[in-house]
Amino acid sequence: MTTTATPTTAHDEVVTHAPAQDVTLPGGAGTMALITLDNGLDHTRPSTFGPQGLAELSQTVAEARRRAEAGEIQAVGITGKPFVFAVGADLSGVPHVTSRDEAREIARAGHAAFAAVMDLPVPTFAFVNGAAMGGGVEIALACDYRTISAGVPAIALPEVFLGLVPGWGGCYLLPRLVGPEAALKVVVENPLSQNRMLSGPQAAKLGMADTIFAPVDFLEDSIRWAASVLRGETTVERAPVSDDEGVWAAACDAARALADSKTSRTSPAPYRAIDLVQAARTSGRDEAFAAEDEALSDLVMGDELRAGLYAFDLVQKRAKRPAGAPDKALARPVGKVGIVGAGLMASQLAMLFIRSLKVPVVMTDLDQERVDKGVASVHGEIDSSLAKGKITQDKANQLKGLITGSTSKEGFADADFVIEAVFEEMGVKKKVWAEVEQIVTPECILASNTSSLSITEMASELQHPERVVGFHFFNPVAVMPLLEIIPGEKTDDAALATAFATGKSLKKTCILVKDSPSFIANRLLGRFMGEFSKIVDEGTPVDVANEGIAGLAPMPPLVLVGLVGPAIALHNSETLHRELGERFYVSPNLKALVEAGKRSYDDEGVAELLTAPESPLELTAQQVRERVLGVLAEEVRTMLDDGVAQAPMDIDLAMITGAGFQFWNGGITPLLDREGVSERVTGRRFLPPGVASVPA
Repeated sequence: MTTTATPTTAHDEVVTHAPAQDVTLPGGAGTMALITLDNGLDHTRPSTFGPQGLAELSQTVAEARRRAEAGEIQAVGITGKPFVFAVGADLSGVPHVTSRDEAREIARAGHAAFAAVMDLPVPTFAFVNGAAMGGGVEIALACDYRTISAGVPAIALPEVFLGLVPGWGGCYLLPRLVGPEAALKVVVENPLSQNRMLSGPQAAKLGMADTIFAPVDFLEDSIRWAASVLRGETTVERAPVSDDEGVWAAACDAARALADSKTSRTSPAPYRAIDLVQAARTSGRDEAFAAEDEALSDLVMGDELRAGLYAFDLVQKRAKRPAGAPDKALARPVGKVGIVGAGLMASQLAMLFIRSLKVPVVMTDLDQERVDKGVASVHGEIDSSLAKGKITQDKANQLKGLITGSTSKEGFADADFVIEAVFEEMGVKKKVWAEVEQIVTPECILASNTSSLSITEMASELQHPERVVGFHFFNPVAVMPLLEIIPGEKTDDAALATAFATGKSLKKTCILVKDSPSFIANRLLGRFMGEFSKIVDEGTPVDVANEGIAGLAPMPPLVLVGLVGPAIALHNSETLHRELGERFYVSPNLKALVEAGKRSYDDEGVAELLTAPESPLELTAQQVRERVLGVLAEEVRTMLDDGVAQAPMDIDLAMITGAGFQFWNGGITPLLDREGVSERVTGRRFLPPGVASVPA
């Protein structure tokens, strides 16, 4: 993730060094000064640009210029340390920026360093060997030529995701390289689509690189290619970029419409980025860079960026140290896993466990046909990874050897961890655990993937209720990071510690949640979707209601109903209504949809099923927004007062990682604070001033 560089060294900067070494180019092409961006740490701490790093880079480039003018070198190359090219600027300094003038100096410092690369008197090459984001992409764009590794997992300009713009040349250089439509996909569409990344091959296809090489011998191949360019043997041909004003205007208008649907103009960043891209058609470099400076100066001092950095900090730090988790030393080893069920969710869980834990997994179901189908589904996922080159044949064979299926639960006898993925009904789950408990050891952890049911009640009739824990994944399991971990009243620390250790091994964001109806994410989503449904049922047109809540969730609520399934959405709303009362609305129209067997509100014949109100109440988009935010503030305060979550930060982390709420809102509580809803509805803020906003 990226943002701008920091203006001072008041914080501890992990300096990215920029040493250069001479490389003799093959075929008599001369000498290249190869600069390697490297912070001296492994790939888990990617190289970023802080003030000292930018200063070192500037010194290295200045020396390269001197040597080029003296005829000592014929080219300059830039690459990164293993697995990482560069991922932009140091995030940690932004909270220290207290004035717009400081922010402008940040922007200018990055532009000056990258412009110096552009102004070198010899050809420049970027060899993108690993992940490149933000400023890492922009320094590559500053070079004359680019190669990229086919193994690069992530190429992105994600600034809009945080509430910024690509401000070190990205909004100017990228559209002039690949055209405005493709550039806006990278600058606006992808960040607003849950921060979607491009792979190396995708970036090359888009025109962001001139050629692509396999990861093996990537640097050697890139140097040979650069030499052939210098010798004139390779001519780089790029698709022409239209200069037609109408083409640029159409692309920018389409991007604005997308931003409207995603944000309802509640975040300024995408619109500033679009304006900069549109101006790039006619602007000179200095004019464009100055405009980026001004945009960054405004946005660095905006609450959206501070909320985005707060969200980023939650995902990067709090997620790694779950609040309230027991001492990890209490965790028991997990050497075998049992899964009750062999349906879609069970198959996803099986794939996750064998891939991450690399331990035997046995699936069970009521009949052999279901078992065979579940195991075949896992095999299919493995074969797909093999076909895409993500794993070797040996790895595929190993993974397939770890998964087995049976109609008997006897295979759980030596399991350390058993998870159920059966129908969401208390009686069914109690019956499952009663059967499993007769087979497993007393130390075996029993984990329920329930999305709403009480763990305490589920364990109430067992001999060992202390080893039962909620282990709630979000769908699709391989994609969604959140794992809510819920202890029952009698769950002991060893079981809870084992659950957290297992979740960490599965690479999930684990959050401790009090045993309560629908836990955190589904409870807030239930209140959100219930109020939205009530507003629509009362008479507000769906498009007006959607406009009112744009920018809160990744998709409109009725679209989400179709994604999760109307029956599941109805079950969640009915559970919440039954357990928590009238404030959780159950839509009669949703009931009608489920009873008719429809899968979404877009299905044929749905309109005839819906009941119109006798006395319609039609709200404006702003009234919709105020009402929805009001009930969310009320529910967040109730959840915190009842101890459902440890702190507001855990609610935000859950909504970001489990429900896809926006980074630039900070999840939900910073937005409620920023718009004054928290104080209006509950009488106080959720977060201290300055935590996720610009200090007053």
